Amino acid sequence: MFFKKKREIEYDLDMNNIPQHIAFIMDGNGRWAKKRKMPRTYGHHEGTKTIRTLALEANRLGVKAMTVYAFSTENFKREASEVDYIFKLPKEFFQLYLKELMDNDVSIRYIGHLEMAPLETRRIIEEAVSQTSRNHGLILTFAFIYGGRDEIVEATKIICEEYKHGQISLDDINEDYFEKHLMTKDLPPVDLMVRSSGEKRLSNFLLWQLAYAEFVFDDTLWPDFDEERLHYAIAVYQGRERRFGGVVK
Repeated sequence: MFFKKKREIEYDLDMNNIPQHIAFIMDGNGRWAKKRKMPRTYGHHEGTKTIRTLALEANRLGVKAMTVYAFSTENFKREASEVDYIFKLPKEFFQLYLKELMDNDVSIRYIGHLEMAPLETRRIIEEAVSQTSRNHGLILTFAFIYGGRDEIVEATKIICEEYKHGQISLDDINEDYFEKHLMTKDLPPVDLMVRSSGEKRLSNFLLWQLAYAEFVFDDTLWPDFDEERLHYAIAVYQGRERRFGGVVK
C-alpha cells in the first residue's frame, strides 16, 4: 500500500502577498499510476483527491480563485475508455466532496464546452455550480473540454458579430473589452500557474490569462501534490519581483 508522505518542510509565507488566482495544470496521473503498476484511470481517481486537498488549503490561505485544467479539447485523442472514465469523475468528486466544499464556502464554476460532455456529466457539474452559487469563498473553476486558442477564437467571433451588427466600433475594441468576452471574465487575473510532473509547457491552457502570471514547474506527480508543494509554489511566487513590463525603482 502506498501512502503520501507527511509534510516535511514549513514555508514562512507572507499572508499579505498570497496570489489571488492560482491555475493548475494537473499532470502526471498516468505516470503515477504506472509506477504502481495500476491503470491510468487509477491515477485520475487519486488525482481528484488532490483537487479537494488544494482547494481547501487555498481557501484557508485566502486565495480567491483556483482553476484546474480538468480536460482539454485535445484530450479527446486519448483512448475512449480513458475519456469515458474522466467524464465519470465529476460525479464521483462531487458525491465525495461537495458537502465539504459547501461547508467551507467554496464556489464551483466551469469554463469550456460542457455541452460536448455526456448529459449526466453536464447535469452533475451544473448542479454543483447551482448549489454553490451563493458561496463567497474560493472560486474553484474546472476547465473542462477547454482550450486556450479556442477560447480566444470564440471571443473574437462574438466581438465580430457585435461589430457586424453595429453594436460597437473598431475603436471600442481594446484589451479590456476583449477580456470581457473570455470565459474567465468574472475571475481575478491569474497570478500563479503551477504545472506538476516536471513538464514545462502550457498545453493550450489560459493562453491570454497567463500573459503576466508567474510560472512554477514542479517535478511532483499530481496525485502526490499536497499542501507542502502548494506552500512551496506560493513561496517561489513571493520570492519573485513582479514588474508587469515596468522597472522597479
